Amino acid sequence: MANLPVVAIIGRPNVGKSTLFNRLVGKKLALVDDRPGVTRDRREGDASLIGLDFRIIDTAGYEDEDPDTLPGRMRQQTEAAVKMADVALFLIDARAGIVPLDEEIARWLRGSATPIVLVANKAEGRAGDVGVIESLALGFGDPVQLSAEHGEGLGDLFEALLPHLDGKAEAAAPEDDDNPNAPLKLAIVGRPNAGKSTLINKILGEDRLITGPEAGITRDSIAIDWAWRDPKGGTRQVRLIDTAGMRKRANVQDKLEKLSVADALHAIDFAEVVVLLLDATRGLEVQDLKIADRVLQEGRALVIALNKWDVAENASSLFNGVRAALEDGLSQVKGLPVLTISGATGKGIDQLIAVAFESREAWSRRIGTGELNRWFERAVEANPPPAPGGKRIKLRYLTQAKTRPPGFVLFGTRVDQLPDSYQRYLVNGIRRDLGFGAVPVRLTLRAPKNPFDS
Repeated sequence: MANLPVVAIIGRPNVGKSTLFNRLVGKKLALVDDRPGVTRDRREGDASLIGLDFRIIDTAGYEDEDPDTLPGRMRQQTEAAVKMADVALFLIDARAGIVPLDEEIARWLRGSATPIVLVANKAEGRAGDVGVIESLALGFGDPVQLSAEHGEGLGDLFEALLPHLDGKAEAAAPEDDDNPNAPLKLAIVGRPNAGKSTLINKILGEDRLITGPEAGITRDSIAIDWAWRDPKGGTRQVRLIDTAGMRKRANVQDKLEKLSVADALHAIDFAEVVVLLLDATRGLEVQDLKIADRVLQEGRALVIALNKWDVAENASSLFNGVRAALEDGLSQVKGLPVLTISGATGKGIDQLIAVAFESREAWSRRIGTGELNRWFERAVEANPPPAPGGKRIKLRYLTQAKTRPPGFVLFGTRVDQLPDSYQRYLVNGIRRDLGFGAVPVRLTLRAPKNPFDS
C-alpha cells in the first residue's frame, strides 16, 4: 500500500463534504443525502487530483454537542482525523454564508497544528459571492471557490494543496489480488447492534469507529488498513471493512437505511472473506441465514463468529444449536468455520484473523489438471453417474476454470441430465478431498459441440 499524504475534509453538516470526497476518489464511495448528519464515521479513500495522489478522509459534520452523545462522539472522530492529516480542507457552504457553527469550527482549527485550506463549496454562479466575501473573516485567507457537485474549481484546489503535499507520497507497487501477501480484504457484516464496530475498534486498539447503544450508528461501509501480528511470526496486512447492520427487508423503509444496506452489499462484493457476526445473547435468527446465503451466492468465503461470548448463557448448547441451524439452513456449504469471540475483551480475535487468512487461501487455491482428474476418476469409479432412461451419462474430464471463488467445468455427454444430487456429490468431494474447505465451489456442465458425439 502506498504511503500517501493525508487530506481531511471537515465542516459543519451538509456543506458537501461527502460530495467532494466522492469527486476526489472518482467514485461514489460515501453516502450522500440532503439530510444533515449522513456521515458518522470517518471514511478514507485514495484520491488523485491532476496527478497529485493523496489519501482523503471524509468526516462527520462538526457539531457542538456533549462528548457522550452520538454527535459528540462523531466530533471526536473528526478531531482525530484533523490531527493525523497533513492538511485539512475546511468546507463552507458559499450559498448559505457563514453561520455561527462555521465560526466555532474556525476557532478550533486556528488552534490546530494542521495546515488549513479554506474551501467555499457550492460557489458556482453568483449565488455564492456573499458567502465567499464573508468567509474572509474566518482568518484563513482567500477561499478556494469550487462546486464539488459539478467539478468546477478543482484546478484551484490542486494549486492550494500542492505546497502541502508535493513530495510527501512514497511510491508503492500496485496491489496484486493473486499475491498471497496482498492485504486480506475482510468485511464484517451482521444485524444491527451485533458489535461490528466494537470488534474492529478492539482489533485496531483504538476508538476508530463510533460505537454506542444506539442501533444503526454505522451507515457507510468503512475500509481501514491494518497490520496483524501473526502469533506464528511475521506481520500480515488486512483491509478491514465495517458495514451497516442489515435488518429484514420489510423493516427497511427509510431511504438512507436502504442506501446503507446497499453499501453493505457492495462491501460484500469487494471482500475476499466475510465474517458474519452473530450476537451470542440473541442466537441465530432467520435474517442471519439470509445474510449468510447472500455472501455465499456472491462467491465469498464465509466465517461465522459468535460475538459477546463472554456474556453468553448456556454456551455449549448455544454453540451446538447455531452449528446445527447453519447445517440445515445453508445446505449448499457444509462445515462453515464457527468461532467464539468477544469484541469487548478481545478473546478469539487472533484465531478469527488466522481462520480468515486460511479461508482466503482455500478460496484462491488452484488444482493441477492431472491431480484433479486422478481424483475425478476415483470419485466416478466409487459412485458412477446414473443412466436415466437406460442411457448412460458419460463424464469425460474435469478442469478448474477459475479461482476466487474456485470454479470447475465438467465435460461429458448428456450432462444436462446429471441430477443435482450427483453434482452435489462432486462438489462436496472437491471441498473435502482437495483442500477447499467450506468456500463456495462452482460447477459448470459442458457437453461436446458435436450433437452426434456419444
